[in-house]
Amino acid sequence: MSNDKSLKGHAAILAANVMWGLNAPIGKAVLNEFSALSVTTFRMVGAAAAFWILSIFMPKEHVDHKDMLRLFFAALFGIVLNQGMFVFGLSLTSPIDASIVTTTSPIITMIVAAIYLKEPVTNKKIVGIFIGAMGALTLILSNQNVNSGGSNNILGDLFCLIAQFSFAIYLTVFKDLIGKYSPVTISKWLFIYASVCFIPFSYRDVTAIDFMAIPTDMLLQIGYVVLGATFLTYIFLMIGQRALRPTIVSMYNYVQPIVASIVAVIMGMDTFGIKKGIAIGLVFLGVYIVTQSKSKAQLDGNGGGEPPQSGSMQKD
Repeated sequence: MSNDKSLKGHAAILAANVMWGLNAPIGKAVLNEFSALSVTTFRMVGAAAAFWILSIFMPKEHVDHKDMLRLFFAALFGIVLNQGMFVFGLSLTSPIDASIVTTTSPIITMIVAAIYLKEPVTNKKIVGIFIGAMGALTLILSNQNVNSGGSNNILGDLFCLIAQFSFAIYLTVFKDLIGKYSPVTISKWLFIYASVCFIPFSYRDVTAIDFMAIPTDMLLQIGYVVLGATFLTYIFLMIGQRALRPTIVSMYNYVQPIVASIVAVIMGMDTFGIKKGIAIGLVFLGVYIVTQSKSKAQLDGNGGGEPPQSGSMQKD
């Protein structure tokens, strides 16, 4: 049964990152027409509406009052700071810098999980993260224009790094909360809180839009950003969070440049060569190695002694 749950978790996280990878070219097209504030608001408010509508047809769940406060902070770290900081960072720095910064996510998540969840920092985790990062960086550097710049790269990179820290905190600190309620119940509150936090900053941008003048193809692209890359992906993300350790979840970030590379090849913007094949192989090899590392519970159960100390190095 646990293997089935783990397989379901891997499939869900893989699906989420494939959809996020597809969002790169689609979201970029939307950002060419609307401000970053407007697009982020579309995602938050649209997803909130979708989750609340879906919740009508789902079994009712009562959320404890103390958990409502935790849900607010989960929304702050998992959505507002993560998405908001990354969008602002991307507007200031180059796409290649932003992509490289995102490869730090598994490393940051491993450190936060070691501190907060007492998950061991094992040799396999370190090796797997390093191999996966090398594969992801190879794809990023081969797919993007190095000369593409930003108006303030240092500040933009810092914002992108804050986004990775906030998401790592979300994956680790709120893991128990995500497992307590259904993905729909969690998501409807996360996105309503995120919308409340973000709307005051984006109100002017959104109200200035002439929605009746938006062409159909752009509406479809916005629909994918909201319903595909936000609504569905957060359902998949939470399914994965319930079954997998935070470091494993974050490792799947490396799948996104693979999707971007495949899309570029399909659209005739790039070619597929041995270099890309090796890079993709390294990404999946890295993910596999991390999944084979032992969790704190496994080490405690197998060792029968004292639990490993926070941040301590383990062999497996």
